Amino acid sequence: MGRAYQNRKVSMAKTAAVKTKVYSKYGREIYVAAKSGGPDPSANLALRSLIDRAKKDQVPSHVIEKAIEKATGGTGEDFQAALYEGIGPGGCMVLISALTDNGNRTFGEIRGVFSKCKAKLGSQGSVSHMFDHRAMFVFPGEDEEPVLEALLNADVDVSDIEQDDNMITVLVPPTEFFKTKTAILEWAPETEFEMEEITYLPQTAHPMAAEDVEQFERFASLLNDLEDVQEIYHNAEFPG
Repeated sequence: MGRAYQNRKVSMAKTAAVKTKVYSKYGREIYVAAKSGGPDPSANLALRSLIDRAKKDQVPSHVIEKAIEKATGGTGEDFQAALYEGIGPGGCMVLISALTDNGNRTFGEIRGVFSKCKAKLGSQGSVSHMFDHRAMFVFPGEDEEPVLEALLNADVDVSDIEQDDNMITVLVPPTEFFKTKTAILEWAPETEFEMEEITYLPQTAHPMAAEDVEQFERFASLLNDLEDVQEIYHNAEFPG
């Protein structure tokens, strides 16, 4: 488990264009969280968690504030979460999460990328059953046993826990996200999370041939260029 799973989400280079995409991604997520659960982070745990993550990713305060203000205005887009899945270049399995205000448009754009890259967009459930939907927490630590004890005492349903390379990784069902974070911080209030998010983890890895890597990178880049795409998950294992 551990750090190998952390590579199963496409990361983006820190270019100016990509920063704009990251800001847009967080803006949408914060807008949706504030609109559905209220604009007060102290009363809306999902919003508070998103703001914490956004700040770690160096999203400017004005981007965060604008998204919250937009949500409290009572107007604006009605974004819906969507999950697309299929077989990517080289035969790897891919999941794409999106927030869209026009499902037909988003589906068409994603289908276009699959077609351009000789990949196959699948139907709902075609590959998602091969991923585990989990909340993941990664933070510094030398021993997972006291962490596990604290989580069990808090009645957290722990899916997996591991200590590797001075980091502890905890996996729990998505519904246990806030209970888990609260339990960890009550056990060790000074904990600084390297990762705290709800993600999709592949159950198996798919070794990629060297000649397929460039096509996969093009595939991921084209998807990341789409405004509605939030995250890309995959089970590709790259050579070298």
